[in-house]
Amino acid sequence: MSPAQFTFSIAFFLGIVGLALHRHHLLSTLLCLEGMMLSLFIGMSLWSLQLDSSNFSSLPMFLLAFSACEASAGLALLVATSRTHGTDRLQSLSLLQC
Repeated sequence: MSPAQFTFSIAFFLGIVGLALHRHHLLSTLLCLEGMMLSLFIGMSLWSLQLDSSNFSSLPMFLLAFSACEASAGLALLVATSRTHGTDRLQSLSLLQC
């Protein structure tokens, strides 16, 4: 494993650890998800450059497009929950409330 691959795999696992341990606010959860997607994008970009194949060159762009859609949906949920509940704390959200 090259040092660049090791760095991006560590960044991805740090995002997972942040997602598992710091679940107090919805914004911090969304930031951990974005960090994971960014490390995946950079890792896939390096992987397609190392392979020198044109078949995999569009794969990081699709991942970036899905990441943008995920970020917009997450921000829409953040705005909706902060308007309805007054806070973005995940512990105040309940599936039993309408």
